[in-house]
Amino acid sequence: MPIIYLSPSTQEWNEYVTGSGSEEYNMNLLADALEPYLLSNGIQYRRNRPEMTAASSIREANQGSYDFYLALHSNGAPDGHYGEERGIIAFYYPTSAGGRRGAELIAQELRQIYPLPGKVTTRETTTLGEVRQSRAPAVLVEIGYHDNYADAVWVEGHMDAIAQQLARALTEYFGLPFIYPMDPAEGVVAVDWGTLNLREAPSQDAAVLAGMPGGAAVTVYGEWQGWYVVHYGELVGYAAAAYIDLF
Repeated sequence: MPIIYLSPSTQEWNEYVTGSGSEEYNMNLLADALEPYLLSNGIQYRRNRPEMTAASSIREANQGSYDFYLALHSNGAPDGHYGEERGIIAFYYPTSAGGRRGAELIAQELRQIYPLPGKVTTRETTTLGEVRQSRAPAVLVEIGYHDNYADAVWVEGHMDAIAQQLARALTEYFGLPFIYPMDPAEGVVAVDWGTLNLREAPSQDAAVLAGMPGGAAVTVYGEWQGWYVVHYGELVGYAAAAYIDLF
């Protein structure tokens, strides 16, 4: 199953014009809202911490093996134009095919909810470290302008909707069905023969990640057409719902 590095902004000095808090604060709220969607769709993640910097986030990500790097930021207008700009920009590195595709999918999904869809764009960059230095395909998405009152209010009031659209883009990127979150449920594998296959996709033809013996403890985060998204030990995959009993 895919695993991403999730990097909400660590820029605590960029205050929202509404007084709701900093860019760091609000982008961490967005990451909080995104986590249940990642879990329900079988996308594993590691997340940076507020005490980190962009540089240390990149270093940490590059020490692991990730399928995608997603940086969450909000924008600020240049000097002399404070409060005048609006829009969303998904940045990617020019030579990264995966980064470009990820940026296009993110922009496509956010256009469906942003009030000015024509201002949701993608853009190449060679200057932003989080896309330039990442070993994994990377997108840094600037979600609105925190110095523009209308944008700041929109971000604050649409955390769940933004998170959902980001998750939809990621599931499309990884070729997975989109699954709405459910309350995590504990369960056990209910087979009295052999093992129940944990698969990397919701299909009998998908590769098997592990065999789960009867009585094995699992956590279920989502359900889709007779399949559960299952966390089993260190593994995440799909298993036939008919053979798992929930508590």
